Amino acid sequence: MASMTEHTHGEHYWDEHYATVDPSWGTRPNAALVDVLGALAPTPGRAVDLGCGHGGDALWLASLGWHVTAVDAAAIALGRVAQEAADSGLSSQVTVEQHDLRESMPTGPFDLVTATYLHGPEEFPRAAVLHRAAQLVAPGGLFVVIEHASSAPWFWDQHWVFPTPAESLASFDLDDAWTIERLDAPRRTATGPDGQTAEVSDNVIAVRRAA
Repeated sequence: MASMTEHTHGEHYWDEHYATVDPSWGTRPNAALVDVLGALAPTPGRAVDLGCGHGGDALWLASLGWHVTAVDAAAIALGRVAQEAADSGLSSQVTVEQHDLRESMPTGPFDLVTATYLHGPEEFPRAAVLHRAAQLVAPGGLFVVIEHASSAPWFWDQHWVFPTPAESLASFDLDDAWTIERLDAPRRTATGPDGQTAEVSDNVIAVRRAA
């Protein structure tokens, strides 16, 4: 099932991006998300993956029994997610929705909200978007943000200054109804869109809303 919003600049940028990327790139779940949820072991419920790309995280969550709303600005990416869900027998578990997150959000609440590598070269009010994303979390639910904490050689801007995990969390401007479940910056080997590899760091932020 798909829902599309009005076309935006963000949609055009990301459609052009995904038109040049191998459709198989980004179809596996991000290791940091697998690690976080493996440790916290939340009961599958309703989840949303913001900036889902080719759906690696969304499809993995669906395979675990989550009902997932996969959100992206790019119609090309969402079409690929929907097709992969159908091919994998997960269509009943995955809904795709097109949103430019600067303008609109899916309708919550969700037991799990994920935002994995929600970055881009265009102007993007990331802290404000993630503040609004947190409002989608149901009482007792989890908000998991995984973001770049260093630059890979293929990254858009090699001079980007990255916040610490604590600085990033503070920028979300959350109230006292949240408990930190994880807040660190592990290193990993990243693989770029052309198969190149590099050692990078990620900020891993997982917070739980009070029940």
